[in-house]
Amino acid sequence: MFYQPSEGHGLPHNPFNAIITPRPIGWISTRGRDGADNLAPYSFFNGVAYTPPQVMFASTAAKPDRGHTKDTLGNIEETGVFCVNVVAEAMTQAMNTTSGPWPRETDEFTLAGLAKAECETIPCPRVEGSPASLECRLTQIVALKGKNNFLVLGEVTGVHLRDDCLVEGIFDVTRYNPLSRLGYRDYTVVREVFALARPGEE
Repeated sequence: MFYQPSEGHGLPHNPFNAIITPRPIGWISTRGRDGADNLAPYSFFNGVAYTPPQVMFASTAAKPDRGHTKDTLGNIEETGVFCVNVVAEAMTQAMNTTSGPWPRETDEFTLAGLAKAECETIPCPRVEGSPASLECRLTQIVALKGKNNFLVLGEVTGVHLRDDCLVEGIFDVTRYNPLSRLGYRDYTVVREVFALARPGEE
């Protein structure tokens, strides 16, 4: 099968999301200028640089009470900061709860029964108990082609690692089994890990 996205695919559901998988989930917490906290998952998310450490996520929709975007990006535009929380398998249902199109004034931490903690380097909440949280300062927002599509880039200014996920100095993902996004309504969990040395490495 071959199709051109501009002409449609003719399938019951768009296969694009199912092709680019698995995708890590950035569970992004923000606080608005009015002090209201927000938490929402984004699967167009990844790390993009080591030095200084930087991450990206894309917001691709809008809410009626936010105009051109959603609460996450709206808050970042107001404050210039955000926190990326890692989603463990045990947090699957809580993550899904926070993905709903809730009103702007909704605190998704409370809605999902999640404890929150304050970040150290930025005025923003984080998910207490997340295997890792990355405190970020906004560096750039890029308007992408299409309606309501925005790429958000941030520099990591603080890193929280859950102590039980550190094993002999290594951050061990098998201690929490990260949740990843597939296509459609599908997800997967990382339970098996193997190592490969690059050519030329000892």
